[in-house]
Amino acid sequence: MQQAIVETLQERRSQIRARWETFLRIEKVNSPLANPDTLVYLFDQTLDEVFHSLQEPVPPKHPAPAAQAGQDNPLCAYFIAGEQALLEALILAQASQRELDPKERDAEVAQLRHIMHKIARRDIGSLEGVFRSRRHAGTNGDNI
Repeated sequence: MQQAIVETLQERRSQIRARWETFLRIEKVNSPLANPDTLVYLFDQTLDEVFHSLQEPVPPKHPAPAAQAGQDNPLCAYFIAGEQALLEALILAQASQRELDPKERDAEVAQLRHIMHKIARRDIGSLEGVFRSRRHAGTNGDNI
């Protein structure tokens, strides 16, 4: 991704966080962990990882599909809302450029989606593992 675009996204961090929270609050809360008041504390850590990853080499042309997890996983809505907020910011940053190469534009969108999906798969998978281990241990995971 172009360094100028990454810098623009970093400059818009507070707007991305605000939009992410707005999108997240639209979602139905299905557990205490899905409460936006809880999930907002993860924004900075996730954004730090996204911005760091944008500096790395470009991923494959087609982003991997998002993690498949139960709809009751509170991180599903978190990552969907985050991807929406980041894509919105990216599109606005791209639109502000004088010349926009369609191939580069599409590659930047694919890169951002790839990064979000990679982080989402990892984090959603980790939480699913916690749910599975609690079920196997005979505890009720509904309190999570």
